[in-house]
Amino acid sequence: MTAQLSSPPALGTTPRAGGGTPAAHVARRKRLFWPFLIPTLVLYGVFLIAPTIATVVLSFSSWKGAGDTPEFNGFKQYGQIFADEGFQHAFTNTLIYIALGGIGTFVLAFLFTMVLRDMRGNRMVRAILFFPNIVAPVALGMFFGVVYRYQPGRQGLANFLLESIGIKGQKFLDADTVTWVVLGSIIWASSGFYITILMAAVDRIPPYLYEDASIAGASPWQKFRNITLPLTWDVVGIAGVLWTINAVKIFELVFVMAGSGTYAPPIHTWTLGIFVFDRSFGDTPAYGTACACAVVMIALVSVFVVALRRLLRREAIQF
Repeated sequence: MTAQLSSPPALGTTPRAGGGTPAAHVARRKRLFWPFLIPTLVLYGVFLIAPTIATVVLSFSSWKGAGDTPEFNGFKQYGQIFADEGFQHAFTNTLIYIALGGIGTFVLAFLFTMVLRDMRGNRMVRAILFFPNIVAPVALGMFFGVVYRYQPGRQGLANFLLESIGIKGQKFLDADTVTWVVLGSIIWASSGFYITILMAAVDRIPPYLYEDASIAGASPWQKFRNITLPLTWDVVGIAGVLWTINAVKIFELVFVMAGSGTYAPPIHTWTLGIFVFDRSFGDTPAYGTACACAVVMIALVSVFVVALRRLLRREAIQF
């Protein structure tokens, strides 16, 4: 009998365990790509792209809602909203929440990052700090409303503590202070989320860098400035973008805390989200105006995100 010798496999076609060649395996994976991707693209288009396009189109109309025919009038809606007192207050307050809220949140996050890195049980502390983010904003707003309440015979926790040390009770949620009280509440409620993100980035940094800095006599601030911040800069940039997007959409906390159980809060406390809500579901709906404000929100987010990405752009540091 003569043994039949099989020819060696061609280059790049080494058999794989389970049968088939690498080329065939790649081809099968490519065939599975579109069946998984198409449903995602369809959902993305139906629930995001199509509504966004419709919002932009309706922003050029004076549509009042269902049962009415949109009357397209160009940029008239945009001129009206920028002259509207409610929009002016909403735009200003939103900028305050983006800028001052972002500064306060990240200063707090950086301070906790400096402390938690060397703290025993820091993972438990992180979990506690993250807790406000799993509570519904409406519930947080009701909680802060109770804390800052000022009524004869029914003062909130803040006034109870002030009076216990001999300080007269204060009306925190009045016309002049409510925006700043809401700002502080937002910083408190949001900082845990960004502390968690930044600490996850800090955990990637090799410990020997901090050990070398300690041997050299570096202070905690010097360690943060020369090690932590440069090596987590890319994560800081992403966190800044997330904050901007979330700050533009602030709605529930302001609505509950400043509204005092009414249909809508006073006009001077509005954010852009509340302005859209009022023009969509108020006594005289104006969906065209609401859509114009929504487009302004998209533009505002885009401007801030591009500016942040350019401002925080750094060369990647390998470690």
